[in-house]
Amino acid sequence: MCLLLIALHAHPEYRLIIAANRDEFYDRPAAPAHFWKEAPSLLAGKDLRGGGAWLGITKKGRVAALTNVRNPSLFKDGAPTRGKLVSSFLKEDESPPDYLNKIDRNGRDFNGFNLIAGDVAHLWWYSNRSDKVVAVPSGVHGLSNHFLDTPWPKVTFGKRGLSKLLSNEEDPSPLLFFDLLSDRTCPFDGDLPDTGVGLEWERILSPVFIKSPTYGTRCSTVITIDNRGGVTFLEKTFYPKNEVPTLIRYEFEIEG
Repeated sequence: MCLLLIALHAHPEYRLIIAANRDEFYDRPAAPAHFWKEAPSLLAGKDLRGGGAWLGITKKGRVAALTNVRNPSLFKDGAPTRGKLVSSFLKEDESPPDYLNKIDRNGRDFNGFNLIAGDVAHLWWYSNRSDKVVAVPSGVHGLSNHFLDTPWPKVTFGKRGLSKLLSNEEDPSPLLFFDLLSDRTCPFDGDLPDTGVGLEWERILSPVFIKSPTYGTRCSTVITIDNRGGVTFLEKTFYPKNEVPTLIRYEFEIEG
C-alpha cells in the first residue's frame, strides 16, 4: 500500500472513508479482496507470498491498513512479513492501542512500516520508524511511504482532492474517488522527496497512480462506512499488460 487517504468524521453522512492505492511489483502474487476462509469475518486482499494483507475490514468494524516506509539503506533481508500485522489485528479482539503498543515491543524486527488500526469511530497510527502510537484526529489525512500527513506531493494532492470531493458532493460517488486514485500527474523534480532510491525511481513513484514495466499500482480500494454502520467496499484491480481492470463490490452492515 503506497497511498492511503482517510476521511474520519469529515462528512455528515459517513463516519469513515478510505481511498487507497496498493503499489507493488507485478510479479508478487496476490488475491483480490475476499472474505477469508480461515477468518470468515475478514474482508481483504491477500499477499500470496507472505500470507498477510495491506488493507482490510471485518464485519465487526475493525479496520487496518499498512504502508511501507521507504528507506533502502535500512532494509533487512529475512525480516518478518509486514502484511501479517494487518491480518493479525483484524483476526483479534485486542483494542487498537493495546495491539499497536504490543507491536512496538518488537517493531524494529520489521522493515519500515506504517500501520493504521482502529474501528469505524476511532483510528490510531503507529510507525516502527517513529516508535509511538498516535490517535488519528477527525479530518482528512494522507499516508504514503513516510509518516502520517508528511507533505509529499501525492499526499498533498490526494488530501486536497479528497477534501474537495467531500465539500462538493452531498453523497460522493465512489467513481469520483477512483478518479482521484487514478491521477498520473508527475510533480516537478524539485518537489520530490529524497528517499534513497535515486531520481529516476523517485519520478516513477511520485504520482498517485504508478505505472512502470515492473512495478505499479496493483489495485485501488474505496471503503465507505455511513453513520448507520453500512459498509461499501469496492476494489479495482489492474494488470501490467493494460488488460481491462476488474471491479468487485461488497456491502454489509457492521455487527453489534
